[in-house]
Amino acid sequence: MPRMTTVSTASAGSAAPKESKTDARGWGNVLAGVPLFAELNRRHLNKVTALGRIRRFHDGAAIMRAGEAGDALYVVLDGEVSVKRPGLPVLSLGMGSFFGEMALLDSAARSATVVANGPVVCLAIGQSRFHKLLHTEPAIAIALLKEVAARLRRVQAVAS
Repeated sequence: MPRMTTVSTASAGSAAPKESKTDARGWGNVLAGVPLFAELNRRHLNKVTALGRIRRFHDGAAIMRAGEAGDALYVVLDGEVSVKRPGLPVLSLGMGSFFGEMALLDSAARSATVVANGPVVCLAIGQSRFHKLLHTEPAIAIALLKEVAARLRRVQAVAS
């Protein structure tokens, strides 16, 4: 199991856990199974993982809220979250799922509220650090764009 040097926690109903440093480098294998990063080679996976911070949330904690500015992508490493979008059914996401990926591209308002269903561990990758990496590693940007395009096509197919 990956080594974590410190832990972030959030109480139920809080918007985000306290900031603290963590060691997320050991989670590269989990990232390899995430569709957003599945096409990356080991070197690129390690670079992306090194950007991340482990965040822990308690049952009922709001990981993000609709309308807030987006600044990070989250990958569920353990546990389950509920994604609540206005006018749409609630989605449940588990280990290996990701959300907030649009925040890696822009800082627009979040389109959904995501709440922890029980204890949840996420890898959070911030926008600013990710943008710097994309400038030096364009192959990562191409992989990200492919997955975002695939997700958009699936949404359009359902909407048709």
